[in-house]
Amino acid sequence: MLQRIQWPPDYDAEIVRRHRLLVRLHNMTPEQLAGAIAFYGSGLEGCLAFIDDWCETFDPRNAATGRPTSMPFKLFPKQVELVEFLYACFTGEADGLIEKSRDMGATWVCVSFSVWAWMFVEGATIGWGSRKAAQVDKIGDMSSIFEKIRFQVMAIPRIFWPKGFDPSDNMAQMKIYEPGGNSVTGEAGDDVGRGGRTRIYFKDESAHYEHPEMIEASLGDNTRVQIDISSVNGLGNVFHRKREGGVEWRSGAPVLRGRTNVFVMDWSDHPAKTQEWYETREAKAVDDGLLHVFEQEVNRNYSASIVGVIIPAAWVKSSIDAHVKLGLDPGRGWHAGLDVADEGGDRNALVTRRGVLVTGADDWGAPDVGETTRKAIGIVAELVPVNSKGRVPCKIYYDSIGVGAGVKSESNRLASSETPEDQRMPLGIKFHSWNAGAAVQNPDDRISDVDDGEVPTNKEFFQNMKAQAWWSVRTRFWNVHRAVTEGIAFDPSELIFIPSTLPKLRSLEKELSQPTSKKSATMKLMVDKKPEGTRSPNLADALVMCFFPVETSSYDSSMEWL
Repeated sequence: MLQRIQWPPDYDAEIVRRHRLLVRLHNMTPEQLAGAIAFYGSGLEGCLAFIDDWCETFDPRNAATGRPTSMPFKLFPKQVELVEFLYACFTGEADGLIEKSRDMGATWVCVSFSVWAWMFVEGATIGWGSRKAAQVDKIGDMSSIFEKIRFQVMAIPRIFWPKGFDPSDNMAQMKIYEPGGNSVTGEAGDDVGRGGRTRIYFKDESAHYEHPEMIEASLGDNTRVQIDISSVNGLGNVFHRKREGGVEWRSGAPVLRGRTNVFVMDWSDHPAKTQEWYETREAKAVDDGLLHVFEQEVNRNYSASIVGVIIPAAWVKSSIDAHVKLGLDPGRGWHAGLDVADEGGDRNALVTRRGVLVTGADDWGAPDVGETTRKAIGIVAELVPVNSKGRVPCKIYYDSIGVGAGVKSESNRLASSETPEDQRMPLGIKFHSWNAGAAVQNPDDRISDVDDGEVPTNKEFFQNMKAQAWWSVRTRFWNVHRAVTEGIAFDPSELIFIPSTLPKLRSLEKELSQPTSKKSATMKLMVDKKPEGTRSPNLADALVMCFFPVETSSYDSSMEWL
């Protein structure tokens, strides 16, 4: 596997290295050269090495800055993972979706993968499409896809060119081919997918097509692998629906056929983009009145233009590693929230926390409630430590409405089992019912500590416990955002921390900023968890249950501090 490099690369040293490698190539015997070609064509390792040794990129922003516009393409760690993802989709014949922030180099990576497949994979046919013809191919315009492909092909040593390939004869408008049959073809707009069959098809800026359903119908029978690449563009479009129905891929894991495998490139994955860079861009967007554009293009916030988002994406961002930034102890005491899947393809979700630090987030598709209960117990039992007196107590709050009611019977069975062959409830784990539609907790308390006689009570402000719980978690995120951005001191028990290493972090981020607020007929606050075009935010629901425990006492053991 390609060794991950330091950033920024030393381009002068890299140019020297490539020159020496080229000299070695020209001095090879025919047998040695055949071995080198075989190595570069030998799967993922060869693909990464080929990009690292020979592919170039172009950045017109470097003009007149003293930096070269044409540079060796050196992959940063997330781009290495993207090549792994593309190779897994390509060989596993599974669809993929790349949800990206702006300026992450995703298109360049996909172009490099296309060039590699065209050169080294026998019979490879690659398709490219975008919203407008000029974005697919415009001679002399390096922002177009095919000009990028031509640029890379011409920069690669002729030794690797396919036999009989002649640029003057084999590189036409929206088509690059070689006599052996391998080809890269392009289409635009409603014509995407209407050409010949392809082994893999890349759809650039996929969230911005005018008639995406028509394109999906055309591509369905014409390619084995479809890769959607795009920044986000609001709710409800085909790109968003595919992302919602997809499963987030992890490095080293196999892709799933029959599902959309999702790869996320967040701005923070770029080694050159610091928190200072982010704050400068955000401030400019605010000054320009374009914060919603910034939220979509940089924060990948699908609901950026939606009014009434309960937990803004910027607040969630502030909570990531905030315990490290603020130097605060998250406390102790274990809790978990279990959102039980409804029918119709919904997924179960479990979120755990120690004190106010989220320690785990996972979802799965088991339809059987008993199986879901046992899986949740297994996750918690593995995560929560055992002290000298036995296992540390952990309360699991579960959605008790509908199919979730079955959790109680299964947990009771396990807790009361006396035969050793039955699976027993681990010591310290207790299940507690959590009813989103129940009446509010502490109904006569006011929603704010400001006692001016004008602040409404909980029962006056919230329609039900679901609204109260989401607002409570919203307050935690608002507090941590102010603590991080303004330096305001809060008691740690009023905050929420999410580690950057959390599995499914990107999915949790997205789901937390999906629900919106609205008013009931009696003018009380309600939560719309599924705005049009979205699916149920299961991970976020599990987190809300986890951070809004339903207690018979006002005492909450999670707020004991070390």
